[in-house]
This record gives sequence, structure tokens and C-alpha cells, in this order.
Amino acid sequence: MSELSSKERNLTVSGSNAAARSALMCRPEVVAAYPITPTTHVAEKMARYYADGKLKKFIPVEAEFSAISALVGATAAGSRSFSVTGGQGLLLMHEVLHAAAGMRLPLVMLVGNRAVSAPLNIWNDEQDTISQRDVGWIQLYAKSNQEVVDLMPQAFFIAEKTLIPVMVCVDGFFLTHAVEQIIIPSQKQVDDFLPKFKLKDKLDSKNPISLGVYAGPEHYQLFREDLQNDFFNSMKVIEEASDKWKKISGRGYGLTDEFKCSDAEKIIVSLGSMTLNAIAVAKELRSKGEKVGVLHIRSYRPFPREKIKKILAGKKIGVIDRAISLGAEAPLYVEVSEALQGTNSIISSFYGGLGGRSITRKEFTELFKKLDSVKPIKKWIGYDGFEGVKLNE
Repeated sequence: MSELSSKERNLTVSGSNAAARSALMCRPEVVAAYPITPTTHVAEKMARYYADGKLKKFIPVEAEFSAISALVGATAAGSRSFSVTGGQGLLLMHEVLHAAAGMRLPLVMLVGNRAVSAPLNIWNDEQDTISQRDVGWIQLYAKSNQEVVDLMPQAFFIAEKTLIPVMVCVDGFFLTHAVEQIIIPSQKQVDDFLPKFKLKDKLDSKNPISLGVYAGPEHYQLFREDLQNDFFNSMKVIEEASDKWKKISGRGYGLTDEFKCSDAEKIIVSLGSMTLNAIAVAKELRSKGEKVGVLHIRSYRPFPREKIKKILAGKKIGVIDRAISLGAEAPLYVEVSEALQGTNSIISSFYGGLGGRSITRKEFTELFKKLDSVKPIKKWIGYDGFEGVKLNE
């Protein structure tokens, strides 16, 4: 595989192309993907790398179920494997996502977050990955394209050390199609960070073993207990990967990312790219003397409950979900609320921005004001700028 030139390391490029370059430098041996909006360009780029001799194997498949199934086989045979999908494509993989996790296969997948039908919508929210939160994959959410690029090698490091598959979640269109200046790491940096992949227990005709075999009632639960324990322990590995990458690149990403939270009285909690608007507004309000902060939860699975409790206890909190759990409270809000049980925090729930609706700086300014309430608030958001649509109070 040929290395990217020095001129290609600091580029004005789309998020999709930057993510593909970063994935390539992790030296995956097998890539299988079915192109789907908003990550079509990543799949196209990986196919082009294969055609140009930069990628060992690209499998063009007929659907996403086939893509993940092919990579289960490839990883079980000892190959570093990668895929990319989003929206309905991720949902089509659902059954095999469970299998990959249960078989402890260190796959890595980039997911371009997209609304799910019906009605049909190709734009961004996070209902697709949130709906897969219990399949047994680590989920890391990036708030910028630079984070996406830097999280790719970390995802392989984490997956291969924990034997738990990893999703790198990136907001569709808001990030995948955004063109901006991005620092692309050098091949040497990635090679120094990411050791060669060696799967200890793999399919080998010379040393036959079985993976994913039948387990009766007396054994099945023990496997799930082991996976749960390793999930909690993976938080240490996520932070280890962040620290190691920071030493190499100067950029570190842990379980969470806090902006002015230590002395803040009011804090917005979020996933993904909308965090950047929240931080921009927090900076403006800080300049006016208001004690506000923003908490980006990068690791949604595993959920860093104790760390979040330490940061948020005693504050006025606004949790923003770009996903909805129909018939129940918003998903991120539920988990933050559980983490803060027994504290005197006031926790409000704001949910919306679905199907590509922006959550603007103006709305974040209003949300910070609403946190002055002495009682928790629950309401839909994301209507600013849509003429004729009224914000539900």
C-alpha cells in the first residue's frame, strides 16, 4: 500500500473523503460495503483504493446484511476488517451486529447517522445508531471531522485490544459532506500507534476451532456477563487510546469532552456535531459573565456513568437528543438522569432536530435561558428557521 504524500496530510476536503483516507492508513485487509447515503463517498473511495492497489481486498456486495456477514467471516479468519453504512443500511445489519459482538470480533465500522423511515428521509439525526445501542458494539460519537479522522485508528486499537467491535458515529451531511481543512495523520503516525493485527483465536484449517457455537441455558448467560464486564472495562482502553494518540498527534479524545463545565451553573449535554453550536453560544454567554458549559458525550457505549455524574452533579442540565424513543423519554436524557440519581441536579430534556432539522445558535441561546427554570422542562426543539412551523411548548 502506497503512503499518502505530505501534501495530502493537510487538506481542504470533505468529511467522507477524509474518513476514507484515515481508514486506509489503518491498513484494513478486507473492506466490504454497500453504498448508502450519506456515506456513499466513503464506500466509493475504498473501492477506488482497491482498484488502485492501495487496499488488499474490497468486496462489492448486494446489500448491507451481506457486507457485515462477509466481514464476520473475514475477521474470524484473522483479517483486520472495515465497513461503512448508515440509516436503513445499519438496520439491515441488525442480526449480524449481535453475532459479531457475541463472537468477540474486533470489527470497525463508520456510520453516517441518518434518519430512518417512514417517512423516507436521507438527512441527519441519530435514531439509527441509538436504535442499535444494545447490540454489543462500542459507540463513539464525533463532533467534528477532525475527530472522525483521529478516531479511526483509535477505533481499531480499542476493538482489537478489547475484542469488542466499534462504531465511529458521524452526523450525516452536517459532517460527511462538509468541506473544511482537516489534518490527515501520516502513515508513520498511524503505524506507530496501531500494532499489526493478530487474532489469537481464529478460524484456521490447520488448527480447527469453532466460533459462535450453540450455548444452552447453563452457559449462554455467562457469555453475556463476560461481555458486559469487558464493556465496562473498555472505558480504560478508550482513554488509553486517547492518551496514546495525543502523544503522537497532539489531539486527544476521551470518553467525554467538557467545555467550561467545572464552574458552570448551567450545562448543555449532547452527542455529535450540534455540540459545536452549543460551544459557540457558550463562549458568547461566557463573555457576558454567564457561567454556562457544554458536555459532549463521545462514548455512548460504554456509557461513562460515574464520570458524567462527577461533572454534572448539582448543576442545571439540559440534555439534547437528536433521537426519540417512541413511547418513552428521550434516550440520552434517560441515561443522564439515571447517572444523576441522588444528586440535586435539575435535568431538562430537549429532543428534536430530527430528519435534518438544524439546531441553531439562536435556539441554543434560548435553551440556556430555559435552564434558569426551577423545574425540569421537556419539549421538542429544532423548528427555528422553518416558516409556518410553530415550536411546541
